[in-house]
Amino acid sequence: MTDHPKDGQAGPHHVVVIGAGFGGLQTVRSLKGAGLRITLIDQRNHHLFQPLLYQVATTILSPSEIAWPVRDLMEPRPDVTTLLATVTGIRDGKVILSEGEPVAYDTLVIATGSRHSYFGRDEWAEFAPGLKSLEDATLIRRRILLAFERAEREADPARRAALLTFAIVGGGPTGVELAGIIAELAQKLRPQFRNIDTAASRILLIEAGSRLLAAFDPKLSDYAAKSLERRGVELRFGAPVTECREDGIDIGGTFLPCQTRIWAAGVAASPASDWLQIKGDRAGRVPVLGDLTAPGHPEVFVIGDTATVPAWEGKPVPGVAPAAKQQGAYVARVIRARQSGRAAPPDFKYRHLGDLATIGKRSAVIQYGRLRMRGFLAWWVWGIAHIYFLIGARSRATVAWNWLWNHVRGRSAVRLITHSPKGTDGGQIQD
Repeated sequence: MTDHPKDGQAGPHHVVVIGAGFGGLQTVRSLKGAGLRITLIDQRNHHLFQPLLYQVATTILSPSEIAWPVRDLMEPRPDVTTLLATVTGIRDGKVILSEGEPVAYDTLVIATGSRHSYFGRDEWAEFAPGLKSLEDATLIRRRILLAFERAEREADPARRAALLTFAIVGGGPTGVELAGIIAELAQKLRPQFRNIDTAASRILLIEAGSRLLAAFDPKLSDYAAKSLERRGVELRFGAPVTECREDGIDIGGTFLPCQTRIWAAGVAASPASDWLQIKGDRAGRVPVLGDLTAPGHPEVFVIGDTATVPAWEGKPVPGVAPAAKQQGAYVARVIRARQSGRAAPPDFKYRHLGDLATIGKRSAVIQYGRLRMRGFLAWWVWGIAHIYFLIGARSRATVAWNWLWNHVRGRSAVRLITHSPKGTDGGQIQD
């Protein structure tokens, strides 16, 4: 690790970036060679390719194929110091950490992403985990696989039926992708069990709105719904989840016994608005200015899912990876302009690269401008796009090989059940 001037001493302009996600990492990369001192802070030691996180949760990919240690990525950058730490606040030009000394900054970039939103019912998180981290993915994978294992040795028909019922709450891309792949997994596992028919599992996708994939063209939403139904997924529209318990969920006044519940219904921003004492929007996102700075804080940039940016033809920029990367690159241009004394670039404008969602093997939907694509060809385009955005040739080759093997043979090498500490996962096998 390269020594840097201590805070308060003369030295290069100090840029602190909180968050090693798409936005934060792009900011750091785009500042290469700018002659700055950069500190990158994250509470996890890896950068995560979240668009493929659901494939870890459904046994297609292993965690190491979609995550990379931040220190490995930053090793060629002596201008970057990486800190594994949890940020608890921002005060008097310093980032406050849960442990250790505060970190002073000249410029601050907040790219802390989002978390699950249970719409005021945070106690549901224990019973219906969301999908935002590797820990979430391995927890969901464990619960899905354990449901089949426990059903294999369950004699009571009602309890067995509950074990073989999987409920996904939320009909956005994550919910659609999870439902389709869990349905396919249940089919693939059928020859491996003797006492149960895994193909008879009940997979429900629950959407409080009137259709799936609300951001997509209605015809593509309809295609996705019919494709899921052909895979045996039950769709529930127009009724929100009103209760979530250890033994099931309540949908519009009707209780459904189920042992595996997954939350894909909403997100909330990180507490950056509280740190800055700025009123956030309904999801807690910071309403930033045209140059992506926080109101009243020209030295603080807020990007990605942490910010609400009306820079997409007057609409808020969607919380997707390409948007965060574009914002990170833009912030780096602003910082470079400030340091060189040049005029700042024009206000940020978002360039939409399209909406993509896979429904399962050989099926996906894509919309880009007026272009609409669905089915097998869309599935190939979806796969190529995701492989392209992975970091490193090794990751691209490994993921491509696993997809090919899974496509041709229908088998996966990562159907492993890893146990959590006793008492932290209600789905674990009891001794």
